[in-house]
Amino acid sequence: MPAKTEEIEWPTLALLAATYLVWALGTLAWHESSLLFLILTGLAVAQFSSLQHEALHGHPFRNPVLNEALVFPALAVFVPYRRFRYTHLQHHYDPALTDPYDDPESNFFIPEVWARMSMPVQALLRLNNTLLGRVLIGPFIGTYAFIYTDLLLIRRGDRGVLSAWILHLLGLVPVLLWLHWAGVPFLAYLGAVYVGVAVLKIRTFLEHRAHEAFRARTVIVEDRGPLSLLFLNNNFHVVHHIHPSVPWYKIPGLYEDHKAHYQRRNDGYVYKSYAEIIGRYLIRAKDPVPHPVWPVRHQD
Repeated sequence: MPAKTEEIEWPTLALLAATYLVWALGTLAWHESSLLFLILTGLAVAQFSSLQHEALHGHPFRNPVLNEALVFPALAVFVPYRRFRYTHLQHHYDPALTDPYDDPESNFFIPEVWARMSMPVQALLRLNNTLLGRVLIGPFIGTYAFIYTDLLLIRRGDRGVLSAWILHLLGLVPVLLWLHWAGVPFLAYLGAVYVGVAVLKIRTFLEHRAHEAFRARTVIVEDRGPLSLLFLNNNFHVVHHIHPSVPWYKIPGLYEDHKAHYQRRNDGYVYKSYAEIIGRYLIRAKDPVPHPVWPVRHQD
């Protein structure tokens, strides 16, 4: 059983403060080195996005209003926090994982839709199913699909989506003011955001697989290196899905204490490291784009 979480999770607060500091230093580095600017700011955006993920799961406070306030600035530009929270919590309904309709984070298409796509679009999506493609073009494809869907919802009168975007634009104001003060062109900042999102695509690349049993769809990557910190141990993804209220710094210990259980539960969907994943799938697709076991069966 997971340990009871604290009322205030100080490691998360400390990491958030450090992330804001790195982001500020990264933007201030623009006039000294564009490469340093891209690296520091991009990594800060990636870390901040991981911390937003913690916030929506109830960290570092039990109070969701306080958590939202901590991650209110729109550092990642394109994803409203409340939309992220809504779609991600919907994604946490495990029986629907990888379902092209019911899982908002699925990269699969139903075979009939895939068959109607043009050859250039199919080629683009096949490239996106390699790790290199996911990093290079995945941020553009994912952002385009996300914004396009939300615009359709707003046009249909979805006030919840509209209010999420209004709050997000308010959160963008302090970011723009800082960038103006620091003398950072907005297009240059978008480049750094792209770098940050591209790094996150390494994590999401194979988090879930198509499988008849939903308990076996979620991965474990036993990595303890820099990427694991950047992803806040979300690479132990099956542990997070089973215990979403456990803070990031307790996940590795929980996994080590019950390793056989988690590996049995996800039917051995395990990788030793991100180096192994890069070696296997950098230029080779792990999955087909059309869902290979459609319709998804909601069974354990």
